[in-house]
Amino acid sequence: MIVVPLDKSLPNNEIESSIIRSEVEAVIFDQKYLEIFTTLQNNPNCKLKYFICMDFEEDKNNVHSLAKLINNGKNLRNNGDTRYDQIKIDNTSMTIMLFTSGTTSIAKIVMLSQANICSDIYSIGCIAKVTSEDTFLSFLPLHHTYESTTTFLYGLFCGITIAFCDGLRYIVQNLKEYEVTGFVAVPLLLETMYKKLQKGIQEKHLTFAIKVLSIICNFLLKFGIDIRRKVFKSILNELGGHLRVIIYGAAPMSKDAICGLSNFGLNLLNGYGLTETSPVVSAENDKYKKPGSVAFALPNIQIKIDSPDEQGVGEIVVKGPNVMLGYYDNEEATNQVLKDGWFYTGDLGYYDKDGYLFITGRKKNVIVLKNGKNIYPEEIEILIAKLPYVAENLVYGAPTKNSDLEINAKIVYNTDLMKELYPNIEKEKYKNIIWNDIKQLNQQLPNYKHIKNIITTDEPMIKTTTQKIKRNEELKKIQKNQ
Repeated sequence: MIVVPLDKSLPNNEIESSIIRSEVEAVIFDQKYLEIFTTLQNNPNCKLKYFICMDFEEDKNNVHSLAKLINNGKNLRNNGDTRYDQIKIDNTSMTIMLFTSGTTSIAKIVMLSQANICSDIYSIGCIAKVTSEDTFLSFLPLHHTYESTTTFLYGLFCGITIAFCDGLRYIVQNLKEYEVTGFVAVPLLLETMYKKLQKGIQEKHLTFAIKVLSIICNFLLKFGIDIRRKVFKSILNELGGHLRVIIYGAAPMSKDAICGLSNFGLNLLNGYGLTETSPVVSAENDKYKKPGSVAFALPNIQIKIDSPDEQGVGEIVVKGPNVMLGYYDNEEATNQVLKDGWFYTGDLGYYDKDGYLFITGRKKNVIVLKNGKNIYPEEIEILIAKLPYVAENLVYGAPTKNSDLEINAKIVYNTDLMKELYPNIEKEKYKNIIWNDIKQLNQQLPNYKHIKNIITTDEPMIKTTTQKIKRNEELKKIQKNQ
């Protein structure tokens, strides 16, 4: 059978669209989705035949009880039914259909095989030392290949214990009560975590002491002496006391946060991948790492830079057994990205002199000025994210009167932090404070990269369930409000 995981947070119309587009015939769901699937029963464009509810104890109104089906299956097995044992698996045919996050366009449906996924699980084993003694906390959505492969499937492969988070607000509590040793994350969470730790350090007037101790620890580390976890034990206890490894990816992360968390004795490993590549193609490992890079291609995977410019930046293309079969029912889109066995990722990157791979941003997001200069908004977004009160931000090119583009930024600030940092300042004046900080930031940038205008708000941006900003939707929102 072919599995189609769906995002449980999708609005009803998108659930309906996903069911129709993927042509599924059976659906397993929670009782709160009963109404939408009951409606789909009468939709002539829908191929659904079997409706299975996880909460029903008995069949009702053409909806099957999952518990009853499982019990029936057990009875069949106990009575000698061996049909399940006779199933022949073709590990090269489509086994799963995954909807991409759709940050810049309508979600495509990625077709993966068991061979695709298993090859990537094998390769991920070269990133970090993970054993059956580890407990990982799972809080990213499991319908997405990032969490599903790197935590759930790879975790089962290694025999780890997986603890499921009670919700984002309970992460720190869960780290402590489950004695978590590792997790897979996105940079937004780690940067928020780092800012909170820094805030606590500043309140205790320990900033200088921590800086000096970090220098000493890093010096000793060059000689193979690692005392970081002992020196910073009280800080690590804030994160449960057992946390040692964090695998992160899906977006850029500031070097300050990477180095800061590493200084405390945490093993941060940056990886890069896409749904279309099952997903991981390159990553740092316990031995080879460089802040901001995604290090080297995993075993059995080839990565090259296509048509690099004078700075060596070009499109990242990938080849290997982990590359998808194609996009479902979309031959045109498949042919655009799969050429001679290579997958054209749409991401831009370069190799440094040591052979480490760096991602500069999405090809579609590049801002091209009239003078031919290319600006990668993700690089500026990393700088803005360093400001202590910034929750998230979006850098974009806005048209000017002379038909060129200028750099603008939308900045979402944390209201509580702004109140703490500027207790006597009215909310209406927050923009002036932020603009002054942006002027200081501009001094670090060449003139053509200067931010000319900003939008400030405390309203979160539109994001996917993996916390990626939906750039297209945000830009439409900005244009609408201008």
